[in-house]
Amino acid sequence: MNHMNLLFEAATPLLYWYAASARDLPWRRDRDPYHIWISEIMLQQTRAEAVKPYFSAFLEAFPTPEALALADDDVLNKIWQGLGYYSRARNLKRAAQEIVSLYGGKVPDDYRQLLSLPGIGAYTAGAISSIAFGRPIPAVDGNVLRVVTRLTVTEDDITTQTTKDRITQALSEVYRRIPEESANLTQALMELGATVCVPNGTPHCGDCPLAEMCLAHRYENETAYPKKAPKRARVISDRTVLLIRCEDRFAIQKRPEKGLLSGLWEFPNVEGCLGTSDVEEWLCSLGLQLTAVEQTRRAKHIFTHIEWHMTGYRCDVLNTIKTYTWATAEEIFERYSVPSAFRAFLQLLQ
Repeated sequence: MNHMNLLFEAATPLLYWYAASARDLPWRRDRDPYHIWISEIMLQQTRAEAVKPYFSAFLEAFPTPEALALADDDVLNKIWQGLGYYSRARNLKRAAQEIVSLYGGKVPDDYRQLLSLPGIGAYTAGAISSIAFGRPIPAVDGNVLRVVTRLTVTEDDITTQTTKDRITQALSEVYRRIPEESANLTQALMELGATVCVPNGTPHCGDCPLAEMCLAHRYENETAYPKKAPKRARVISDRTVLLIRCEDRFAIQKRPEKGLLSGLWEFPNVEGCLGTSDVEEWLCSLGLQLTAVEQTRRAKHIFTHIEWHMTGYRCDVLNTIKTYTWATAEEIFERYSVPSAFRAFLQLLQ
């Protein structure tokens, strides 16, 4: 990896810029390790502005690791609803239980101990270590990889572990030279990548404190970095989603405890794109007495490696069956955690 001496030269202007330009974010108002941990998990795959209300609501419901360790799963999922990637919430609870049982309810300050907790990888362990505890350990995520590869015109594929390790090692050398700035350096790199050296479009080089030394900017090819291998194509899955209504109550069911969207609530759905007669036949086979079946809308939801193409039906019935939980629209909105994959059909309840 060439030009890594630039990283140390970049540290001073970057830190000055961060001191003057950092956004006022609620998780930056203290260095509480629990708060840092929760925020870093929430910020994975989610914009900071979207996280703000969730962060506040989460800490109100679960102010300590002890409270999180005892969380009711449905309450936890409901508070998390809308953030997506619900495995993050499950892992938070599991990790909190280990923090309580192994570390007396205090988030450990040892990097390896942090890595051993469910849901905490090298990036999150580095973020907690540096921001909360001032350890000279970098936190390397997509924002940081983008900043570094543009600054140094690194040609290596950032999706490989080898590249991530090499950039992490190079940053570690910078941290060791200025250990007292570890917390600010981690946050400055994150902030630059999130607000200036942005993905998916032209970066705001006119606002960048590193523009004069950035090699990608010098060669006017900023958007050529970082280098990534092509993504594999998503699997397309057709599904039929059923809004089954008996008087003022709708049928919902809980997904299995393992797998995609595990432990969350959903409307009954089946694989394939069924026609009206197929839906009627399927519902009758369950013992439901139909009065009307009407196609409503189509919707699409994209997961990381799979894409759901959904066709919805509104189905009025005269009886309920024990296969499903039956709830009013108000109860579904207030009590049950229905993932955003079904948002288009949730809207039909209003």
